[in-house]
Amino acid sequence: MSHRQYTRAHSLGDGYTFDSSSGWQSVNVTNLSYKYGSQNRVPPIVKRGSNSKSTSKSLSLMGTVTHLIGDVWNGLKGIGTTETVKITWYTGHDLENPSCWSDSKWAPTDESFACALTLDGWTSRPKCFAFLEVCNGPKKCVYVRVVDTCAGCAPGSKHVDMTKSAFSELADLNDGVLMVQMREATNPDTWLEDLWGPKA
Repeated sequence: MSHRQYTRAHSLGDGYTFDSSSGWQSVNVTNLSYKYGSQNRVPPIVKRGSNSKSTSKSLSLMGTVTHLIGDVWNGLKGIGTTETVKITWYTGHDLENPSCWSDSKWAPTDESFACALTLDGWTSRPKCFAFLEVCNGPKKCVYVRVVDTCAGCAPGSKHVDMTKSAFSELADLNDGVLMVQMREATNPDTWLEDLWGPKA
C-alpha cells in the first residue's frame, strides 16, 4: 500500500483553494498526528477469553487496517505556503549523475518520483533532498524529492523538472510544460529508495 500511495496522484479535497492574494492560506488541520503520531502506535483491541477462528481473522484484519491507517497518517504531508512553479519532465541521460550527491551509484529512473530544480538564480529554492508536494489543481497532487539541479532551466525561474512518472500523474506527457502549485513536504516514515534515492 505505501508504494502505491506515493506513485498515484492524491487530492486535497473539493474545498481546497490556492488563493494567497488576500493573505490567507488554506491548511488541513487535525489533531490526529498529535494523538496518534509514529511514537504512539495504538495497539489493536483484543477480546479476552475467546479462541475462535473468527477472533483471529478479526484481529488479523484489524492489524492490517491499523497498519494501513498508520501508513497514511505517518506518511508525507504538504507543509508551508504554496508557490506557482513551472514543471516539465526529463528522461534518458539527463537522469544520470544527480548533483545532490557527490558520489552516488543511484540515479533516478522514469519510474522514480524525483525532480531537478533551477540551477541558478532561484534564491529561495528548496534544498537538495527536500520533499515537495506539487499540485495541478487541488485534485492532482504528487510528492517528489529534490535530487538534482537543472542546468537547462532559465536562470532565476521557479522551474521543477520532474521524472516521467511524477509528471504523468499530474498531466499528459504531451502537455510538456505546466504552471502548477508547489510547497515543501515532510519526510516520509517509510523509505522507498526506488522512488526517492538513498537517504542522505
